[in-house]
Amino acid sequence: MEKLISEFSIGLFFWQSMIFIGLLFLLRKYAWGPILSAVNQRETSIKDALASAEAARTEMESLQSDNQRILKEARAEKEALLKEAHSTRADLINTAKEEAQAEADKILTQVQEAIQNEKRAAINELREQVGSIAMDIAEKVLQKELENKDKQVQLIDQLIQDSDLK
Repeated sequence: MEKLISEFSIGLFFWQSMIFIGLLFLLRKYAWGPILSAVNQRETSIKDALASAEAARTEMESLQSDNQRILKEARAEKEALLKEAHSTRADLINTAKEEAQAEADKILTQVQEAIQNEKRAAINELREQVGSIAMDIAEKVLQKELENKDKQVQLIDQLIQDSDLK
């Protein structure tokens, strides 16, 4: 019986080995090829995805760098525009002040000239009025003085003596 069991074991071992070898052959032909092909495709797609992700990361860093550069340029341009606006505003204010001062000086000069003209006109008018009043007074005084003939002769004599006629 031991011999039978040993022959049976050897036969069983042989057939199991044959089945195993056949199974390996079938698996290699029909299962491992497609499985290895699928694994290789998966590996290739993962490598491609990683390369694509790396390229996207590199492009994203480049875009961020460009964004930072553009942002700096925009800030610098904004600062330049603000400085220019402040400078322009100051220039406009100074120009307006100068124009206002020049106009004020011109108006002041015109007013002073007008005052001087009015003053001269008033003085001339006053002189004319004083002269007219003085003439009226002198005329009235002379009329009173010269009402009688004796006073007239006496006045003429006095004027002749006062004026040195030689």
